[in-house]
Amino acid sequence: MSDVTAGWFDSAGMFIGGQWRRAPDTLPVEDPSTGQEIGRIARGGAAEIGEAVDAAQRAFDGDWGRMSAAERGRILAGIGQRVLARVEELARLEARDVGKPLAQARNDALALARYMEFYGGAADKLMGETIPYLDGYTVYTLREPLGVTGHIVPWNYPMQIVGRSVGAALCAGNAVVLKPAEEACLTALAFARLAQEAGLPAGALNVVPGLGEEAGAALTAHSGVRHVSFTGSFAVGQAVQRAAAENVVPVTLELGGKSPQLVFGDADIGAALPFLVSAGIQNAGQTCSASSRILVQRARFDEVAARMAERYAALRVGPALADLDLGPLISARQKQIVEGYLERGAGCETLAEGRITEDAPAGGHYLAPRLIAGAEPGHLLAQEEIFGPVQLLLPFEDEEEAVAIANGTGLGLVASVWSADGARQMRLARRLRAGQVFINNYGAGGGVELPFGGTGKSGHGREKGFEALYGFTQLKTVACRHG
Repeated sequence: MSDVTAGWFDSAGMFIGGQWRRAPDTLPVEDPSTGQEIGRIARGGAAEIGEAVDAAQRAFDGDWGRMSAAERGRILAGIGQRVLARVEELARLEARDVGKPLAQARNDALALARYMEFYGGAADKLMGETIPYLDGYTVYTLREPLGVTGHIVPWNYPMQIVGRSVGAALCAGNAVVLKPAEEACLTALAFARLAQEAGLPAGALNVVPGLGEEAGAALTAHSGVRHVSFTGSFAVGQAVQRAAAENVVPVTLELGGKSPQLVFGDADIGAALPFLVSAGIQNAGQTCSASSRILVQRARFDEVAARMAERYAALRVGPALADLDLGPLISARQKQIVEGYLERGAGCETLAEGRITEDAPAGGHYLAPRLIAGAEPGHLLAQEEIFGPVQLLLPFEDEEEAVAIANGTGLGLVASVWSADGARQMRLARRLRAGQVFINNYGAGGGVELPFGGTGKSGHGREKGFEALYGFTQLKTVACRHG
């Protein structure tokens, strides 16, 4: 594994109580671009999770819990500086581990640094309030950390989700146990090393790789964990919430979406086109907030379809380090899932496909991006999250039909409106059921300051921005009677 990690952290280790240690068993690390094994990671289980929770509790009761908010902030900012110093190394790690093009992996590393900067600056600004009350009383509130928080991070954006989840929890003063996805652990382990270098006290951050059904299940069920943060599938999210309910602890769930972009007849199609395509194919479509449905007013439908098809035909798919438009899917299993959806696309028409480059290794998990039309709003492909580079074009007649289609999946993570009509923009911002609504853009550059989360089956709770800190704290009311 030396070619991947350059020996600066223990890629086959676990980070518990400030110490690197080995597990009795390991799991393979696969490069999705080649399908080849490039190393091993630790296979932690219930015992290691228990030790990590104990170490986190000691840190919370000790040096970390007694540290001032200002000092916590300095440490988080220091982690951010160390991330910036290793952006290229982290980007190559992520590209090889996850399969995303190098430029996208580099942006993820920069986002991780920005999360640490943001939460480093926010640590001493998480304040309570004074409440006007009866004469002779002074009443105020305190925002206090919950204690040990558990974090289960998915494989599609390891660095970004570590930043927004772990960064916020540490900012608020909690001690963290992190279980990264078994498909993508390398940058989470690298992050632990950088946190150690930045002076994070032992036990404030613990990282235990392992299988979801072993380490992940043990973490969500552990009685010492006071909050669980999970990003992943709806079915696993249900299991996480059930396990946390046994201990009566809160959860933050981000469970994906079927996010629409609504293109009205008065939209600037030229300005919209880059967003319409990129929001669907970024990270090979393996993005919870991917725009997998493009709703277009019928009068402009043929124009948008033709112009998107032209862009799709120019898309290139290849190895992550080749830094093309798309890399491979994460695994053979994920490729099979996406292909299974496409096989069930009866009645649909493929308008355009991208191209897999001739030098793409035969063992890689490559799938050409596909633009599809002809599906009714209730069709399987228009209802379920495919999690691959597949976008559907759906026509609508008027605003009412557009809203009905957009809100018709039970999911509600992100939506976008393309229109020059300011009144329509304001109406739809309210009517669309989504945690984020973008007007004449999509994603707003992914700003770390912008609260993110879903409605309905997309989950609950908010990550990113200052809002995330409220979920990682509990409010205490203090009423002083002084006469």
